[in-house]
Amino acid sequence: MKLWQKNQAPHEKIDQFTVGKDRAYDIYLAAYDCQASIAHAQMLAKIGIITQEEAHLLVSVLDDLKTDAENGNFVIETEFEDMHSKIEYVLTQKLGDLGKKIHTARSRNDQVLVALHLYFKSEIETIKELTHSFFKLLMDLADQHKDHYLPGYTHFQVAMPSSFGLWFSAYAESLIDDVTLLNAAHKIVDQNPLGSAAGFGSSFPIDRRATTESLGFADLKYNVIAAQMSRGKAEKTTASAMAALAATLSKMAMDICLYMGQEHNFISFPEELTTGSSIMPHKKNPDVFELIRGKCNLLQGLPNQLSLLMANLPSGYHREMQLAKGPIIEAINELKACLDLFTFSLKEIQVRENILDDPKYQYVFSVDTLNEWVKEGMPFRDAYKKMGEAIANGDYQASKKIYHTHLGSLGNLALESIQSKMEKAIKP
Repeated sequence: MKLWQKNQAPHEKIDQFTVGKDRAYDIYLAAYDCQASIAHAQMLAKIGIITQEEAHLLVSVLDDLKTDAENGNFVIETEFEDMHSKIEYVLTQKLGDLGKKIHTARSRNDQVLVALHLYFKSEIETIKELTHSFFKLLMDLADQHKDHYLPGYTHFQVAMPSSFGLWFSAYAESLIDDVTLLNAAHKIVDQNPLGSAAGFGSSFPIDRRATTESLGFADLKYNVIAAQMSRGKAEKTTASAMAALAATLSKMAMDICLYMGQEHNFISFPEELTTGSSIMPHKKNPDVFELIRGKCNLLQGLPNQLSLLMANLPSGYHREMQLAKGPIIEAINELKACLDLFTFSLKEIQVRENILDDPKYQYVFSVDTLNEWVKEGMPFRDAYKKMGEAIANGDYQASKKIYHTHLGSLGNLALESIQSKMEKAIKP
């Protein structure tokens, strides 16, 4: 069954090619399509297109379908093109001609648009919750390990002293920027496109403010063509915010892979969180973090993929837009899985102490030592030259005072400030 079919059915090859994987992806959207249809039916009753009793009957069936979809019991059989045709079929089977009235004053275009907007709103909030949980873990680890030293590197060369506290809280604070971008994406998708129909509105006296309020949107897309143009833009905006978060996760996953190597040996994980080799019995591989790194690197390519898909399309609906549905849904699922596994695994991280006792880090406090000379009155360039000569002559010795005071900037006040910053971002 196809909502657009009039007489001659399409050839089987055309049908298979045009439907693609819509049935599989629409399973994720079906509950939102039912939710939008409920709001639409109630609005049709409000403006007198159907009666209140008819609206009640439609809403009753749609509520059951929505519950099925939320519980994973909604199925789109092969005889249906998508969720829309399956839902309308069920309504017609149960309610007769009344079921056929649900499509009055709307198009599949604004149907899928509003379902996508509702889906993105919900998933962005879920991603924010997972990100917040990861943030809280990082902050706990930062506080727990703020006095455990870690050598900092630039150009893969030993640079200056750092700490596990600085490392954990650096990624925690970076997540705040990612949440800010997720908030921006949420604001873009929090606009109701329902009622724009095929992109040119409807001659029925529909009440778009009523559906906006009942669906919980902050606002609506007033211009119906602008509403249609949000297809693709909503996906790209959401994907861009997700890509920023993926970049943070990928970078930390890379650090972990590096720090687990024998050359660094800064951290380790219990054996049940690592994998082995088929021929080398000594191996403890960071496969989880390598996969997170790889998946998140691919996620960073999604905005460009969607940009290429939508490039040079004029206003109005075009079938290419269907192809954006799968990549964004799969990306959302991948990102949630990465956040979940990262949080699960990082809880078990084992931090090595006294790392800076290794002789290869003997110059890590050289900058802090020459800074002490500057505080005592020596010009910086003279102190820099004196330190260079001491290192070259093998006369350098780090100040024990420096060793204990360098990282005072990561005190409780700094951690509290980062915490406060996230609380403002997570609930804008």
